[in-house]
Amino acid sequence: MNDWNTEVTGRYELEVENLRKGRGAWILETDQGLKLLKEYKGSVKRLEFEEMVLAAVKDAGTLKVDQYMRNREGELLSTAGDGTRFIVKSWFSDRECDLKDTREILSAVRQIAVLHKLLRNVEAREEWNLKSMISPPLYEAMDKHNRELKKARAFIRGKRRKNEFELSVIACFDQFLDQAKYARDGMEQVFLREGDALKESYFICHGELNQHHILVGKTYVAVTEFNKMHLGLQVEDLYHFMRKVMEKHDWNLTLGNAMLDSYERVLPMSGIERECLYYLFLYPEKYWKQINFYYNTNKAWIPARNTEKIEGLKAQQENRERFIRGII
Repeated sequence: MNDWNTEVTGRYELEVENLRKGRGAWILETDQGLKLLKEYKGSVKRLEFEEMVLAAVKDAGTLKVDQYMRNREGELLSTAGDGTRFIVKSWFSDRECDLKDTREILSAVRQIAVLHKLLRNVEAREEWNLKSMISPPLYEAMDKHNRELKKARAFIRGKRRKNEFELSVIACFDQFLDQAKYARDGMEQVFLREGDALKESYFICHGELNQHHILVGKTYVAVTEFNKMHLGLQVEDLYHFMRKVMEKHDWNLTLGNAMLDSYERVLPMSGIERECLYYLFLYPEKYWKQINFYYNTNKAWIPARNTEKIEGLKAQQENRERFIRGII
């Protein structure tokens, strides 16, 4: 698609004054404010679901979220001359949440809780078919990750000469695998024990909540990119955001507790949610990510930075475990 300007102007009630490349999309300056244009490969039904949920959140008036824009034919999805399918939605000029700024972090956590509270109040519609959007039990992903860890270990053990990264991985493998197994088994027990009560804790979740999708303005915080929205445990959203923060702050106990307190002042967690959050944090996700990346890429050359990350995880263990123990 060579001329986004012409394509957008021809299909939307917009005059595009300028456009620039964004994160996997185009950011448009228009006569109706900032817009974001990106390629779309999903279904129209999915778009309609997202539009209705985001409209309900916006109408509550307490949180800013992105909104889809319909084209001249009243459709959410447009097709360019070269066959590319794309969407246009409202956007924000604000920067991403700064994970070095404690006040910004706590403000973002409060807004995550506000978002979750608003999503719980969204009235489900029969045509959404939410059953098809239910996330699988959390221990199933842990199962898959554990199998991947074991495959990587077998591969490394089979090597006659091991590089610095591989030696670092093997040196702490048993410790992290024990955590992974314990977290997986504990999470499964929660799902088996709680049954129907756990299903009562399933609500609409953002699905990919991190600092890139939380934009900080002068007087507000905006949450964006809801394309992985699903039905599940909302504490998984909280976990994804908090884990990134905690890793960058050496698992600072005071900051971790402050984030949990900020969230619960808006939306208190149930005992079941706390227990699930505990096992999510207990699972060594960053260790798995490093191993999985190594196993699925060219192993002829491994950046020194990868070894530093493994060593950093080992160094953070004491602080990490101290924080996790306080969750339940």
